Amino acid sequence: QVHLVESGGGLVQAGGSLRLSCADPGRTFSTYAMAWFRQAPGKEREFVATISGSGRLTSYADSVKGRFTISGDNAENTVYLQMNSLKPEDTAVYYCALRDGGYATGADLYPFWGQGTQVTVSS
Repeated sequence: QVHLVESGGGLVQAGGSLRLSCADPGRTFSTYAMAWFRQAPGKEREFVATISGSGRLTSYADSVKGRFTISGDNAENTVYLQMNSLKPEDTAVYYCALRDGGYATGADLYPFWGQGTQVTVSS
C-alpha cells in the first residue's frame, strides 16, 4: 500500500526558500517515477516537476524552471523539491505523486498521491 507523506510547507516571504519532502518508508523510490504538482485556490492542479526512478531524468514546468530543483534520496526513500526565489504566485497546496513507470507530467498518469502541504508566499 502506497502511503506518501509530504512535509516542509509553510509561510515564507517572496524571494525566500523552502524545501518540501515526500516520503514513503515502506517503498523504494528507485523503481518509481515521482512528481510534484500544486493547486492554488480556484485553479486546476498543475505540474511542477518530475524525476525518474534512477534520478537521472528530470523535467520542470516553465514557471519554476531555474528556481526549483527536484531530487531523490533512495537510501531515505524521500523525494525533495527545493524551492528558491519564491514568488507569491507559487502559493498553493503542493502534492507529491508516484507512478510505476517512466516519469511523466500529466496528473492523470499518477495513481498515488500524498495529502498535500501548504506553501504560502507573502509579498
